[in-house]
Amino acid sequence: MPQRYSIPERMTAVGFDAPGRAEVLKPVDRTVPQPMENEVLIKVAAAGVNRPDILQRRGFYAPPPGISDIPGLEVSGEVVAVGAGVDGAMIGQKVCALLAGGGYAEYAVAPVGQCLAVPAGYDMAEAAALPETLFTVWSNLFERAYVVEGDTVLVHGGTSGIGTMAISLCRLFGIKIIVTCGSDDKCAAALNLGATHAINYAASDFVEAVRDITDGKGVQAVLDMVGGDYVPRNLACMAEDGRHVSIATQRGVKAEISVLDVMQRRLTLTGSTLRPRPIVFKTLVAEELSRVVWPFVTEGKLRPVMDRAFPLAEAAAAHARMEAGEHVGKIVLVT
Repeated sequence: MPQRYSIPERMTAVGFDAPGRAEVLKPVDRTVPQPMENEVLIKVAAAGVNRPDILQRRGFYAPPPGISDIPGLEVSGEVVAVGAGVDGAMIGQKVCALLAGGGYAEYAVAPVGQCLAVPAGYDMAEAAALPETLFTVWSNLFERAYVVEGDTVLVHGGTSGIGTMAISLCRLFGIKIIVTCGSDDKCAAALNLGATHAINYAASDFVEAVRDITDGKGVQAVLDMVGGDYVPRNLACMAEDGRHVSIATQRGVKAEISVLDVMQRRLTLTGSTLRPRPIVFKTLVAEELSRVVWPFVTEGKLRPVMDRAFPLAEAAAAHARMEAGEHVGKIVLVT
């Protein structure tokens, strides 16, 4: 394991003894992880905060077998050591990486295939806010729903990390995007970020609004983080041959739909969860992102929408802010 950095044996991370409210998060002392074959060790500059972290803290989303129980699904930082099979030239490189866990810490390991090079001069807090939402939106909206230039899509949670990333990618690839938000202020923020249309779901029926916006034709795809009773309403928004992709179930895991409607309009219902997918799949996504999307990052044309940064030790406050639902864009922890 070639290295030129002095790496401590112990580090500070953030964890919890038992599931609960945000206050259960606390600094903990842990052994610095060692990179295994095809892994790198990253000295973490910043870690993104995501809703799956909150679900894990509440006891509803356990890490996959063999993965650290420390929350955190994305980080940015400097590679300080590499495992077998990784070119030692990576040591010293600044990267951002998608993780299956372990990001809320001073050091984290990541599969080398899930790392993307951070361009010179790119803010490291912003870099930490890229991987989780970028991998998620790309693999679901662009690969599973195969949206293309000229399509119109519906995305719920327009000012969330996922929503703001979807707006950015749709703007770059010529896709019209309708988002839903919970207030007029958030709708205004989404429009300012580049959304084609924004619907205040607290003030109007988004199904009727989508029909009006699309002249009754409907959207080609829906990216849904809500689930439950939103699913049949989403289907009512869809054009013939439309694709519905579920990525979360905030309003429940069950929905009642008309199978006849699905058949008659040839709708496709699919979905995915990113965290438990194998490394080989995530590596393929990273390779495609590197080819197709990363040039926009390098040119400064793709930057995540940032809400607020908290020190690592204040992870509880970061979780509380996300749960309050007042944020616009990404929340990160900085070491």
